[in-house]
Amino acid sequence: MTRRSVVPGNVWSVAGYAGPQQLRRLLDAVMAVASDLGLATVLERIVNAAAELAGARYGALGVLDPTRTHLVEFITVGLDDTQRAAIGEMPKGHGLLGVLITDPRPIRVPDLNEHTERFGFPANHPPMTSFLGVPLYVRGEVFGNLYLTDKADGSAFTDIDEELVSSLAAAASIAIENARLHDRTNELSLLAERERIGRELHDTVVQRLFATGLGMQGTARLTDRPEVRDRLQKHIAELDETIRQIRSAIFELDAPRLIGRSLRRDILDLTAESARMLGFDPVVHLDGPIDTLVPESMIATILAVVREALSNVARHANAEHVDVVVRAGSALLIEISDDGSGYAPHAGSGNGLRNMASRAAEHGGDFEITPGGGGGAVVRWSVPLP
Repeated sequence: MTRRSVVPGNVWSVAGYAGPQQLRRLLDAVMAVASDLGLATVLERIVNAAAELAGARYGALGVLDPTRTHLVEFITVGLDDTQRAAIGEMPKGHGLLGVLITDPRPIRVPDLNEHTERFGFPANHPPMTSFLGVPLYVRGEVFGNLYLTDKADGSAFTDIDEELVSSLAAAASIAIENARLHDRTNELSLLAERERIGRELHDTVVQRLFATGLGMQGTARLTDRPEVRDRLQKHIAELDETIRQIRSAIFELDAPRLIGRSLRRDILDLTAESARMLGFDPVVHLDGPIDTLVPESMIATILAVVREALSNVARHANAEHVDVVVRAGSALLIEISDDGSGYAPHAGSGNGLRNMASRAAEHGGDFEITPGGGGGAVVRWSVPLP
């Protein structure tokens, strides 16, 4: 029979049910949970402490998404890495797990296989029978749920087990909130340090490089030797490119993507991988606040375009040099040029080029491939940015 409770437990309410030894275990569990400030570690300690308190063979802590409709994180105890890998994707909150999401009150089930809301186990999942679920509240809202199955002695979970775990959950809410505040403080400290570094780069390094370039321009006008002027102009151009790269890095320091992927890093990884099929390393130019302005939803499309363009160069161009330019401003521009055999117009019928054109059109952008000025071909792909 399913047992539901309405009021979460606390250390004082459980005193009327548990003996001295169980109270000592509860207090030890609360101290263990509260002894670390990192959120990830706190969550792991909560589920471990809950399983130990109730004598459960398996335990899990499911963290709810902001809408509180499904699980976005699932921390387990009792399963080794091999078992977790064999099970595959972790639960999202269906079946009996979902009952606790829609109705966040403690629930006990002697045999979850006979419960009407049973969803079933995936392949390679170990068999489980008895079940205890307890919600985790933080600041009056459900943060997640504790799920425990199968007491080690084979019996069903008891009133005392439920009270012990509910009391732990009540104390753990404070530890979770402290951990979240601690992580946020560290994040703000990191932001402050990034801002300081960006300010130092702009106020000192960039200004000195700019002054050096101006000095070299003045020196170039003083010489009558063409080879000296050409060499100075080359060095000035290199300084300009260095300044652009530093300013681009400053953009990212000012507004970093704290959560999610980095398009900059993904592009560098992709071009490094392409060196194997090209036979050489492409030269990569990243300009502007790429990680800041480009939505994460566009990253896969952008990487597909760069990958396809480099693949075409490797298959058809017989090139010895490739430049990859990615620039973010009011639009995102991708320009990939090579010094290969040149662009053949009939090659435009390939699926790869059609895919690049359709991806640009989907985002209201443009795509073209033209002959390069000194041979080879230039691929230009651009889309407006929000």
